[in-house]
Order: sequence, then structure tokens, then C-alpha cells
Amino acid sequence: MGNKIQILSTKPIGVELARIAGEHNICIDGVSFIETEEIISEELKKIIAALSQQNITAVFTSAKAVNAVKKLLPAKPSWKIFCIGYQTKNSAADTFSEKNIIGIADNGEDLGEEIIKQSSIKKIIFFCGNQRRETLPEKLKKNGIELEEIVVYKTIEIPQIISQHYDGILFFSPSGVRSFFSVNKMNEPVQLFAIGTTTAKEIKKYSQLPVIIPGHPDKEELVQLVIKHFSTIKSF
Repeated sequence: MGNKIQILSTKPIGVELARIAGEHNICIDGVSFIETEEIISEELKKIIAALSQQNITAVFTSAKAVNAVKKLLPAKPSWKIFCIGYQTKNSAADTFSEKNIIGIADNGEDLGEEIIKQSSIKKIIFFCGNQRRETLPEKLKKNGIELEEIVVYKTIEIPQIISQHYDGILFFSPSGVRSFFSVNKMNEPVQLFAIGTTTAKEIKKYSQLPVIIPGHPDKEELVQLVIKHFSTIKSF
């Protein structure tokens, strides 16, 4: 089948997705450029335990935040939940319930619109990491919605120097982008892929190369996009 297409993923994508890509003559190397660390403290446990007894409206913008909160919940609460991305939504559905999820969007700007549409919402509890984006908080505050932020995990950048040439590079978060470009430069053409618009915007700060984005911020959809892109190129 000729030489394999070589792809760098800036975080591991899992055995199954790597296998699917391999069936299309694409080799994906997963290298972690960030790591996350859940915050577990007595103070945070008390805060989440108290909130679990209340009918709050919560926002999760990553599955990491959902999983961090899950470990500190004393019982399953009856929260109303907004999410960014399908991976986050699926984690929230497993932790709470599908019926608890009342809104989902692909990015902070769109999620803010979803929240604002529901005029009964006056306050949001935002479970986030220490490197969260400003887009959603700013939008909510501008529209008179009270926002309480609770940091439940922290992101640590772990830059890795890449010497091998890749045909494509996958990015999954702005922090992953910053970590990668802190020690690497694009000296030759390579196709860049981003999980969503926020990550793509961060890439544009470091490179003018084209960036391809899937229809939804979904890891499986991103890999399928890689397969489609390189299959199309080979067909000419």
C-alpha cells in the first residue's frame, strides 16, 4: 500500500481510533503535550457536597471537569447542566443523567447564547480548569447572569521536542497548542487539524498554515476527517 501517512496527535487517541486510522494506511502517534491533575481538598469536597443538595444550573466545558466533580459528589444531584462538546455531554450523562442536560454547544460563544435564551437562569456554577477561556464567563456577565467559578482541575503543559516529520498534526486544546509551539516550529508544510474553533484560533497565533476543523468537537469525528482528507489527496 506504499508509505503510511504519518500523523502526530498531541494527546493519545486510544487503541481503537488508531486501529481505524491504520486500516486507511494512516499511522497516528499519540504524544501528550499536557497533563491534568484533579484538585482534591477538604474545602472543595465541602463546597461540592453543599451544592449537591441544591438545584443549581452547572456548566462543564470538558469531560475532565465532569470526572473531577464526580469523584467528590456524595450523591447524584438534580442539577440542570450545560456542556461544551459531545465527549463532555456523554461524561455528564453517565455521571448525572441524560435528562439533566438541558443545553449543549460546540464552543463557549454558542453555549453562552443557549444559556441566555433561557431567561429563568440567573446564576451559573462553572466547574472548570485553571486555564479556562474568557469567552463564556464574559458573555454571561455582560448579560447579567451571575457566575460562580469553581476550579476542579489544573492543566500542566509538558512540551516535547518533535524531530520527526509528520504529514499532519492533531490539536485538542489551546493549552496543548501552546505547549507544542513553545518548543517546536513549522519549518515545512504540514496539515494541521483542530478539535474546534477555539483551538484553531490558538494555532493561528503561531502558524499561518491552514487548519481543518470537524463539524463537531469530537475526537472520533476528527480522526474520520483525517482519513477523509488524506484519502482525497491520494485519489488525485
